[in-house]
Amino acid sequence: MIKFNRITVASKEVFDRYMQHSDIRNCDMSFANIFCWQEVYRSAWAEVEGFLVVRFHIDGGSKVAYMQPVGSKADDDFTRIVPLLEEDATSTGQPLRLAGLTDQAAEMLRRAFPDKFAYADNRNFADYIYNADDLRNLTGRKYQPKRNHVNRFTNEYEYRYEPLTAAHKDECMRLEAEWRKSHTENRQSITAEQHAMLRGFDHFDALGLLGGALYIGDRLVAFTYGSPINGETFDTHMEKADTSYDGVFAVINMLFARHIPDQFRYINREEDMGIEGLRQSKLSYHPAMLGNKTTAVVLDKDKLSIKQLWQDVFGDDGAFIDKFLINYHTHANTFTVKDGERTVSMLHVVHFRSETGIRIAYIYAVATAAEYRCRGYATQLMNEALAKIRHNSDAAVLIPSDEAAERFYRHFGFEKSGQHVTFDTDFDFGTGDPERDVIMSLEFHPTALRNEEPLHLSKAEFTAVPQDNK
Repeated sequence: MIKFNRITVASKEVFDRYMQHSDIRNCDMSFANIFCWQEVYRSAWAEVEGFLVVRFHIDGGSKVAYMQPVGSKADDDFTRIVPLLEEDATSTGQPLRLAGLTDQAAEMLRRAFPDKFAYADNRNFADYIYNADDLRNLTGRKYQPKRNHVNRFTNEYEYRYEPLTAAHKDECMRLEAEWRKSHTENRQSITAEQHAMLRGFDHFDALGLLGGALYIGDRLVAFTYGSPINGETFDTHMEKADTSYDGVFAVINMLFARHIPDQFRYINREEDMGIEGLRQSKLSYHPAMLGNKTTAVVLDKDKLSIKQLWQDVFGDDGAFIDKFLINYHTHANTFTVKDGERTVSMLHVVHFRSETGIRIAYIYAVATAAEYRCRGYATQLMNEALAKIRHNSDAAVLIPSDEAAERFYRHFGFEKSGQHVTFDTDFDFGTGDPERDVIMSLEFHPTALRNEEPLHLSKAEFTAVPQDNK
């Protein structure tokens, strides 16, 4: 088992030594980010045979993952320490999860360990990486709208820009508090960000943070700060502004870019987290590249068997199935029949909430191997699943594949409602044709799905209900 160390300010020396010559531009490997957000992710670090390894908890939950190991040389092959990482993960009772892999690293892992891992990426967490000179100068026709915003601001306001320091903490936190009043949609995330900011200001110089403050008169109207990821990429961690001043974001962004040392060819402005407005804003600055981040998870025998059955019955490609297995499969919501070690019948339940808060159990990817059909296995799994989900769901829904499937599901009380369904996920749970995504439903509480047209579902956490016979 690997001995991991707490993240302290003193750890920065180790990170700097490894990251200085690395070609990794992932914002999650910025030491300042790791240090400031450790309250959420419970991150720790270790040196393993010449590699820097960061272990963390995904979204602060129980799942442990490891960032792409960083070697002392840019071209070091990290795959040789994968067995040691897998041993450490196994000691926690979990499969090995490697996160934040570059495309090159993911391909290296595929070559070294064919068929061992499932791979998935999420567009919502891709980093926006810009040519620093583009943000400094805003030259060319494509940046004309940004120059217009800057010109309106500079023509209308008497302003000044100054380097941000720890002494600006109180002013910045007051501006952040005003910003927070109009952003009430995700309190937990916003509170975590606030704590990360406080930690950043409390250790501003020790973390090597650089920032800028924008004033109109004596009023702070915007601030930003960041730190290096590697020798040529600077990461902008935080940017807040009073948007009642038209053009304020364009100005603070441009001025800060001009004050970042010239050695940095690239500026990483981090992810959009799937927020449409933020995505359009980041795209409007024309990134030089999107920093893709791939997650790789070791497939145990059960998942490999499920993947094989899925491919045999539905014919989906491996990447599609991998994405489901990594992001949505758990033993708590998967029901199977096995013949020895082979999965011969399966059913998955994914838990969602509707826009009005209705708890929906979505039954998905029900399949039985051809030579095992007509033995009652699908009926067995449906009965098991319904007995379990009725305790913590308001309704169960599914999309039947054809008329024969409709007849089968009617035996369990499902009725075709004519309601279309859409999913607020990065995974296509539908048929691939929105016109055909019409549900059958079984309501555990009368009128649960009334006035839900179309039915729009967002991912919800699953709470397992103990079953005496499980």
